[in-house]
Amino acid sequence: MKLNDIFSPYLIAIFVAWFGAHVIKYAVAYFKKERRGFRSQLFVSGGMPSSHSATVVAVATVIDLRDGLSSGLFGVAALFALIVMYDAMKVRRSSGEQGTAIHALIKEQRSSVKTPIVVKGHTPLEVALGSLLGVIIGTIVFLSTK
Repeated sequence: MKLNDIFSPYLIAIFVAWFGAHVIKYAVAYFKKERRGFRSQLFVSGGMPSSHSATVVAVATVIDLRDGLSSGLFGVAALFALIVMYDAMKVRRSSGEQGTAIHALIKEQRSSVKTPIVVKGHTPLEVALGSLLGVIIGTIVFLSTK
């Protein structure tokens, strides 16, 4: 009995990429002396590598290798991956930078306004390395479930 007889290789790729990216994020944060508990690190936004990019690229890679680049499913997966990665680098990163600026203004003005939660986005390097991780994991999942 093969692994893909029990579990979908698409779902395996998503889970392994997400978990793997967060394990790497934990290690990077640990070596940068940014101490967080492992459980909280599993749900942190931003950081190296992008788990969003890793998961969408991992599943797109499995789709490519199983169904081909010309399949409609790959086209949808590629579009979804591009939207997610663009959002991580542009929209969420911009929002995070604005949140940081708002925090600084509130602190500088000694305002009693409660500071909002700031959620970081990703740098292009974090997205690129998350994407590379996704390709690697997607390929490994494909090879181990074919």
